[in-house]
Amino acid sequence: MTGRNLTDKIARRIRAEGPLSVAAYMAMALYDPELGYYATRQPIGALGDFITAPEISQIFGELIGLWCALMWEEIGRPDPVILTELGPGSGALAADLLRAAAASPQFRRALRLYLVEVSPILRRAQQRRLGTDHVVWLTRIEDLPEGPLLLVANEFLDALPIRQLVRGRCHWAERLVALDPEGRFAFADGTKNQLLSLLIPQALRRGSPPGAIFEICPSALALAGTLAARLRRRQGAVLFIDYGRSHSATGGSLRAISDHRSVDPLSAPGHADLSADVDFAAFAEAARIAGADTFGPVPQGAFLRRLGAVTRLGTLSARASPQQRDGLEAGLRRLLDPDQMGTLFKVMMLTSPGLRAPPGFEDDQGATR
Repeated sequence: MTGRNLTDKIARRIRAEGPLSVAAYMAMALYDPELGYYATRQPIGALGDFITAPEISQIFGELIGLWCALMWEEIGRPDPVILTELGPGSGALAADLLRAAAASPQFRRALRLYLVEVSPILRRAQQRRLGTDHVVWLTRIEDLPEGPLLLVANEFLDALPIRQLVRGRCHWAERLVALDPEGRFAFADGTKNQLLSLLIPQALRRGSPPGAIFEICPSALALAGTLAARLRRRQGAVLFIDYGRSHSATGGSLRAISDHRSVDPLSAPGHADLSADVDFAAFAEAARIAGADTFGPVPQGAFLRRLGAVTRLGTLSARASPQQRDGLEAGLRRLLDPDQMGTLFKVMMLTSPGLRAPPGFEDDQGATR
Protein backbone atom coordinates (compact mmCIF):
# COMPACT_ATOMS: atom_id res chain seq x y z
CA MET A 1 0.00 0.00 0.00
CA THR A 2 1.34 3.42 -0.96
CA GLY A 3 0.58 5.10 2.36
CA ARG A 4 2.22 2.27 4.34
CA ASN A 5 5.31 2.37 2.15
CA LEU A 6 5.63 6.12 2.70
CA THR A 7 5.07 5.63 6.42
CA ASP A 8 7.95 3.17 6.46
CA LYS A 9 10.14 5.51 4.42
CA ILE A 10 9.56 8.42 6.80
CA ALA A 11 10.09 6.17 9.82
CA ARG A 12 13.40 4.93 8.42
CA ARG A 13 14.57 8.51 7.94
CA ILE A 14 13.64 9.40 11.53
CA ARG A 15 15.55 6.37 12.84
CA ALA A 16 18.57 7.35 10.77
CA GLU A 17 18.56 11.13 11.24
CA GLY A 18 16.44 11.80 14.31
CA PRO A 19 13.08 13.59 14.54
CA LEU A 20 12.04 15.64 11.52
CA SER A 21 10.80 19.21 11.42
CA VAL A 22 7.11 19.54 10.57
CA ALA A 23 8.26 21.06 7.26
CA ALA A 24 10.38 18.02 6.41
CA TYR A 25 7.50 15.69 7.29
CA MET A 26 5.05 17.70 5.14
CA ALA A 27 7.48 17.77 2.23
CA MET A 28 7.77 13.99 2.22
CA ALA A 29 4.07 13.37 2.82
CA LEU A 30 2.99 15.68 0.01
CA TYR A 31 5.84 15.80 -2.48
CA ASP A 32 7.88 12.61 -2.28
CA PRO A 33 8.35 11.96 -6.01
CA GLU A 34 7.29 8.30 -5.84
CA LEU A 35 5.03 7.92 -2.80
CA GLY A 36 3.85 11.42 -1.90
CA TYR A 37 0.25 12.56 -1.94
CA TYR A 38 0.55 14.64 -5.11
CA ALA A 39 2.47 11.91 -6.92
CA THR A 40 -0.10 9.20 -6.32
CA ARG A 41 -3.59 10.65 -5.87
CA GLN A 42 -6.26 12.66 -7.70
CA PRO A 43 -7.12 15.01 -4.85
CA ILE A 44 -9.72 17.38 -6.32
CA GLY A 45 -13.43 16.86 -6.91
CA ALA A 46 -16.31 14.82 -5.51
CA LEU A 47 -14.31 11.60 -5.87
CA GLY A 48 -11.16 13.20 -4.43
CA ASP A 49 -10.42 14.65 -1.02
CA PHE A 50 -11.47 18.28 -1.41
CA ILE A 51 -13.06 20.75 -3.80
CA THR A 52 -11.82 24.23 -4.71
CA ALA A 53 -13.51 27.42 -5.89
CA PRO A 54 -13.06 26.82 -9.65
CA GLU A 55 -15.04 23.56 -9.36
CA ILE A 56 -17.76 25.27 -7.33
CA SER A 57 -18.55 28.03 -9.83
CA GLN A 58 -17.38 28.98 -13.31
CA ILE A 59 -17.85 32.61 -12.27
CA PHE A 60 -14.72 32.37 -10.12
CA GLY A 61 -12.38 31.63 -13.02
CA GLU A 62 -14.17 34.04 -15.34
CA LEU A 63 -13.66 36.92 -12.92
CA ILE A 64 -10.00 36.02 -12.50
CA GLY A 65 -9.78 36.18 -16.29
CA LEU A 66 -11.36 39.64 -16.20
CA TRP A 67 -8.88 40.72 -13.57
CA CYS A 68 -6.00 39.49 -15.75
CA ALA A 69 -7.29 41.45 -18.73
CA LEU A 70 -7.61 44.63 -16.68
CA MET A 71 -4.12 44.23 -15.24
CA TRP A 72 -2.76 43.61 -18.75
CA GLU A 73 -4.15 47.02 -19.67
CA GLU A 74 -2.58 48.55 -16.57
CA ILE A 75 0.91 47.25 -17.36
CA GLY A 76 0.81 48.62 -20.90
CA ARG A 77 -0.79 45.80 -22.97
CA PRO A 78 2.48 43.88 -23.53
CA ASP A 79 2.54 41.33 -26.34
CA PRO A 80 3.51 38.69 -25.47
CA VAL A 81 2.64 38.47 -21.78
CA ILE A 82 3.38 35.41 -19.66
CA LEU A 83 0.26 34.09 -17.93
CA THR A 84 1.11 31.61 -15.20
CA GLU A 85 -0.91 29.55 -12.75
CA LEU A 86 0.78 27.91 -9.79
CA GLY A 87 -0.77 24.60 -8.79
CA PRO A 88 -3.50 24.58 -11.48
CA GLY A 89 -5.40 21.67 -9.92
CA SER A 90 -7.99 20.22 -12.28
CA GLY A 91 -7.38 22.94 -14.89
CA ALA A 92 -10.84 24.42 -14.29
CA LEU A 93 -9.56 27.86 -13.33
CA ALA A 94 -7.32 28.09 -16.41
CA ALA A 95 -10.14 26.92 -18.69
CA ASP A 96 -12.63 29.47 -17.35
CA LEU A 97 -10.00 32.21 -17.36
CA LEU A 98 -9.14 31.58 -21.00
CA ARG A 99 -12.81 31.53 -22.00
CA ALA A 100 -13.29 34.94 -20.36
CA ALA A 101 -10.09 36.24 -21.96
CA ALA A 102 -11.54 35.49 -25.40
CA ALA A 103 -13.81 38.52 -24.94
CA SER A 104 -10.70 40.63 -25.60
CA PRO A 105 -9.10 39.18 -28.77
CA GLN A 106 -5.93 41.25 -28.46
CA PHE A 107 -5.40 40.13 -24.88
CA ARG A 108 -6.08 36.49 -25.74
CA ARG A 109 -3.57 36.58 -28.60
CA ALA A 110 -0.92 38.10 -26.33
CA LEU A 111 -1.17 35.35 -23.70
CA ARG A 112 1.52 32.69 -23.36
CA LEU A 113 0.20 30.15 -20.85
CA TYR A 114 2.57 28.39 -18.42
CA LEU A 115 1.28 26.00 -15.76
CA VAL A 116 3.55 25.14 -12.83
CA GLU A 117 2.54 21.66 -11.64
CA VAL A 118 4.49 18.96 -9.79
CA SER A 119 1.76 16.29 -9.76
CA PRO A 120 1.84 13.97 -12.81
CA ILE A 121 -1.77 12.95 -12.11
CA LEU A 122 -3.03 16.53 -12.01
CA ARG A 123 -0.94 17.43 -15.04
CA ARG A 124 -2.73 14.74 -17.05
CA ALA A 125 -6.09 16.08 -15.86
CA GLN A 126 -5.08 19.57 -16.98
CA GLN A 127 -3.98 18.26 -20.38
CA ARG A 128 -7.33 16.52 -20.88
CA ARG A 129 -9.22 19.71 -20.03
CA LEU A 130 -7.03 22.24 -21.83
CA GLY A 131 -5.34 20.25 -24.58
CA THR A 132 -1.62 20.46 -25.07
CA ASP A 133 -1.43 23.14 -27.77
CA HIS A 134 -0.22 26.56 -26.64
CA VAL A 135 0.33 25.41 -23.04
CA VAL A 136 3.72 24.85 -21.42
CA TRP A 137 4.01 22.81 -18.22
CA LEU A 138 6.82 23.44 -15.74
CA THR A 139 7.71 21.97 -12.37
CA ARG A 140 9.54 25.04 -11.04
CA ILE A 141 8.68 28.72 -11.10
CA GLU A 142 12.36 29.45 -11.65
CA ASP A 143 12.03 27.99 -15.15
CA LEU A 144 9.56 30.65 -16.33
CA PRO A 145 10.93 32.74 -19.18
CA GLU A 146 11.64 36.41 -18.67
CA GLY A 147 9.00 38.93 -19.67
CA PRO A 148 5.92 40.77 -18.39
CA LEU A 149 4.05 38.50 -15.99
CA LEU A 150 0.50 37.86 -14.85
CA LEU A 151 0.39 35.08 -12.26
CA VAL A 152 -2.50 33.56 -10.32
CA ALA A 153 -2.47 30.95 -7.56
CA ASN A 154 -5.56 29.58 -5.85
CA GLU A 155 -5.00 27.38 -2.79
CA PHE A 156 -1.29 27.08 -3.47
CA LEU A 157 0.41 28.70 -0.49
CA ASP A 158 -1.50 26.61 2.06
CA ALA A 159 0.17 23.42 0.78
CA LEU A 160 3.74 24.68 1.25
CA PRO A 161 5.56 23.03 4.18
CA ILE A 162 5.54 24.94 7.47
CA ARG A 163 7.76 24.91 10.54
CA GLN A 164 6.13 25.05 13.96
CA LEU A 165 7.74 26.70 16.98
CA VAL A 166 6.47 25.96 20.50
CA ARG A 167 6.77 28.32 23.47
CA GLY A 168 8.35 26.86 26.60
CA ARG A 169 8.50 28.53 29.99
CA CYS A 170 11.33 30.81 28.88
CA HIS A 171 12.31 30.03 25.30
CA TRP A 172 10.92 28.56 22.10
CA ALA A 173 11.63 25.13 20.63
CA GLU A 174 10.95 23.64 17.23
CA ARG A 175 8.08 21.18 17.06
CA LEU A 176 9.24 17.92 15.53
CA VAL A 177 7.77 14.67 14.23
CA ALA A 178 9.25 11.70 16.10
CA LEU A 179 8.44 8.03 16.72
CA ASP A 180 6.73 6.98 19.94
CA PRO A 181 7.68 3.72 21.74
CA GLU A 182 5.20 1.80 19.56
CA GLY A 183 6.76 3.16 16.38
CA ARG A 184 3.93 5.56 15.55
CA PHE A 185 4.44 9.17 14.51
CA ALA A 186 4.04 11.69 17.31
CA PHE A 187 4.83 15.35 17.88
CA ALA A 188 7.78 16.16 20.13
CA ASP A 189 9.53 19.37 21.15
CA GLY A 190 13.13 19.88 20.11
CA THR A 191 15.82 21.59 22.16
CA LYS A 192 14.79 25.02 23.38
CA ASN A 193 16.84 27.74 21.74
CA GLN A 194 16.79 31.43 22.57
CA LEU A 195 17.66 32.30 18.97
CA LEU A 196 14.39 30.80 17.68
CA SER A 197 12.55 33.78 19.15
CA LEU A 198 14.12 35.91 16.41
CA LEU A 199 11.83 34.14 13.92
CA ILE A 200 8.74 35.38 15.76
CA PRO A 201 7.26 38.90 15.53
CA GLN A 202 8.34 40.91 18.55
CA ALA A 203 4.79 41.51 19.72
CA LEU A 204 4.22 37.76 20.04
CA ARG A 205 7.50 36.76 21.68
CA ARG A 206 6.76 37.61 25.30
CA GLY A 207 2.99 37.69 25.35
CA SER A 208 2.51 34.08 24.25
CA PRO A 209 1.78 31.53 27.00
CA PRO A 210 3.70 28.25 27.37
CA GLY A 211 2.53 25.76 24.78
CA ALA A 212 1.67 28.43 22.20
CA ILE A 213 2.54 27.48 18.61
CA PHE A 214 3.83 29.88 15.97
CA GLU A 215 4.05 28.78 12.33
CA ILE A 216 6.42 30.02 9.65
CA CYS A 217 6.58 29.00 6.01
CA PRO A 218 10.09 29.47 4.59
CA SER A 219 8.98 28.34 1.11
CA ALA A 220 6.26 30.99 0.97
CA LEU A 221 8.64 33.74 2.10
CA ALA A 222 11.21 32.67 -0.51
CA LEU A 223 8.49 32.66 -3.19
CA ALA A 224 7.40 36.17 -2.20
CA GLY A 225 10.98 37.37 -2.57
CA THR A 226 11.47 35.65 -5.92
CA LEU A 227 8.28 37.09 -7.38
CA ALA A 228 8.93 40.57 -5.99
CA ALA A 229 12.41 40.63 -7.50
CA ARG A 230 10.92 39.71 -10.87
CA LEU A 231 8.20 42.35 -10.58
CA ARG A 232 10.87 44.91 -9.83
CA ARG A 233 12.65 43.98 -13.09
CA ARG A 234 9.64 43.66 -15.39
CA GLN A 235 6.05 44.88 -15.25
CA GLY A 236 3.53 42.48 -13.85
CA ALA A 237 1.03 41.49 -11.20
CA VAL A 238 0.52 38.42 -9.04
CA LEU A 239 -2.71 37.25 -7.37
CA PHE A 240 -2.89 34.79 -4.46
CA ILE A 241 -6.19 33.42 -3.14
CA ASP A 242 -6.08 31.22 -0.06
CA TYR A 243 -7.34 30.72 3.47
CA GLY A 244 -5.29 32.19 6.25
CA ARG A 245 -4.64 35.06 8.61
CA SER A 246 -4.47 38.75 7.80
CA HIS A 247 -2.11 39.32 10.73
CA SER A 248 0.58 37.09 12.22
CA ALA A 249 -0.69 35.21 15.27
CA THR A 250 0.00 32.15 17.36
CA GLY A 251 -2.03 28.98 16.95
CA GLY A 252 -1.37 25.70 15.22
CA SER A 253 -3.27 25.26 11.97
CA LEU A 254 -1.78 22.10 10.43
CA ARG A 255 -4.65 19.99 9.11
CA ALA A 256 -5.23 16.88 7.04
CA ILE A 257 -8.18 16.16 4.75
CA SER A 258 -9.08 12.77 3.29
CA ASP A 259 -12.34 12.03 1.45
CA HIS A 260 -13.65 15.49 2.45
CA ARG A 261 -13.16 14.74 6.17
CA SER A 262 -10.60 15.89 8.72
CA VAL A 263 -8.11 13.23 9.79
CA ASP A 264 -4.99 13.07 11.96
CA PRO A 265 -2.09 14.72 10.06
CA LEU A 266 0.29 12.00 11.28
CA SER A 267 -1.93 8.99 10.70
CA ALA A 268 -1.46 8.17 7.01
CA PRO A 269 1.13 10.25 5.14
CA GLY A 270 0.54 10.04 1.40
CA HIS A 271 -3.19 9.36 1.84
CA ALA A 272 -4.30 12.81 3.04
CA ASP A 273 -3.86 16.38 1.91
CA LEU A 274 -1.89 18.46 4.41
CA SER A 275 -2.23 22.22 4.63
CA ALA A 276 -1.92 25.17 7.00
CA ASP A 277 -3.21 28.72 7.25
CA VAL A 278 -1.31 31.30 5.21
CA ASP A 279 0.34 34.12 7.15
CA PHE A 280 -0.49 36.91 4.70
CA ALA A 281 1.24 39.56 6.83
CA ALA A 282 4.56 37.72 6.72
CA PHE A 283 4.15 37.01 3.00
CA ALA A 284 3.45 40.69 2.24
CA GLU A 285 6.41 41.87 4.33
CA ALA A 286 8.78 39.55 2.47
CA ALA A 287 7.47 40.85 -0.87
CA ARG A 288 7.80 44.49 0.16
CA ILE A 289 11.34 43.99 1.41
CA ALA A 290 12.21 42.55 -2.02
CA GLY A 291 10.71 45.55 -3.82
CA ALA A 292 7.09 44.80 -4.77
CA ASP A 293 3.98 46.76 -3.89
CA THR A 294 1.35 44.77 -2.00
CA PHE A 295 -2.42 45.07 -1.76
CA GLY A 296 -4.69 43.29 0.67
CA PRO A 297 -5.50 40.82 1.87
CA VAL A 298 -9.18 41.44 1.27
CA PRO A 299 -11.98 38.89 1.82
CA GLN A 300 -12.67 36.71 -1.22
CA GLY A 301 -16.35 37.64 -1.15
CA ALA A 302 -15.62 41.38 -1.31
CA PHE A 303 -13.04 40.88 -4.06
CA LEU A 304 -15.40 38.88 -6.28
CA ARG A 305 -18.29 41.29 -5.71
CA ARG A 306 -16.11 44.25 -6.73
CA LEU A 307 -15.23 42.44 -9.96
CA GLY A 308 -18.92 41.97 -10.79
CA ALA A 309 -19.83 38.51 -9.50
CA VAL A 310 -23.49 39.32 -8.97
CA THR A 311 -23.82 40.91 -12.41
CA ARG A 312 -22.21 37.87 -14.02
CA LEU A 313 -24.62 35.59 -12.14
CA GLY A 314 -27.54 37.57 -13.57
CA THR A 315 -26.21 37.23 -17.12
CA LEU A 316 -25.73 33.46 -16.80
CA SER A 317 -29.06 32.95 -15.03
CA ALA A 318 -30.99 34.78 -17.75
CA ARG A 319 -30.31 31.98 -20.22
CA ALA A 320 -30.28 29.06 -17.77
CA SER A 321 -32.93 26.52 -16.89
CA PRO A 322 -34.45 26.72 -13.41
CA GLN A 323 -32.27 23.82 -12.27
CA GLN A 324 -29.15 25.39 -13.73
CA ARG A 325 -30.08 28.73 -12.15
CA ASP A 326 -30.35 27.12 -8.73
CA GLY A 327 -26.91 25.57 -9.19
CA LEU A 328 -25.36 28.86 -10.28
CA GLU A 329 -26.86 30.72 -7.34
CA ALA A 330 -25.81 28.07 -4.82
CA GLY A 331 -22.26 27.98 -6.14
CA LEU A 332 -21.76 31.73 -6.04
CA ARG A 333 -23.37 31.96 -2.61
CA ARG A 334 -20.80 29.48 -1.33
CA LEU A 335 -17.97 31.68 -2.66
CA LEU A 336 -19.40 34.97 -1.35
CA ASP A 337 -21.19 34.12 1.89
CA PRO A 338 -19.24 35.22 5.01
CA ASP A 339 -20.36 32.01 6.73
CA GLN A 340 -18.87 29.86 3.97
CA MET A 341 -15.85 30.88 1.83
CA GLY A 342 -16.48 34.63 1.61
CA THR A 343 -14.30 35.67 4.54
CA LEU A 344 -12.37 32.46 5.26
CA PHE A 345 -10.56 32.89 1.94
CA LYS A 346 -8.56 36.03 1.31
CA VAL A 347 -6.98 37.66 -1.72
CA MET A 348 -3.58 39.35 -1.88
CA MET A 349 -1.85 41.16 -4.73
CA LEU A 350 1.78 41.83 -5.53
CA THR A 351 2.55 44.31 -8.30
CA SER A 352 5.47 46.09 -9.88
CA PRO A 353 6.24 49.33 -8.03
CA GLY A 354 4.02 52.31 -8.79
CA LEU A 355 0.94 50.66 -10.32
CA ARG A 356 -2.51 51.91 -9.36
CA ALA A 357 -4.71 49.97 -6.96
CA PRO A 358 -5.64 46.90 -9.00
CA PRO A 359 -9.22 45.79 -9.72
CA GLY A 360 -10.88 44.30 -6.67
CA PHE A 361 -8.68 46.32 -4.29
CA GLU A 362 -9.83 49.86 -5.07
CA ASP A 363 -11.38 50.30 -1.62
CA ASP A 364 -8.65 48.48 0.28
CA GLN A 365 -7.29 50.68 3.02
CA GLY A 366 -4.51 48.20 3.74
CA ALA A 367 -2.66 48.67 0.45
CA THR A 368 1.02 49.22 1.07
CA ARG A 369 3.97 50.41 -0.94
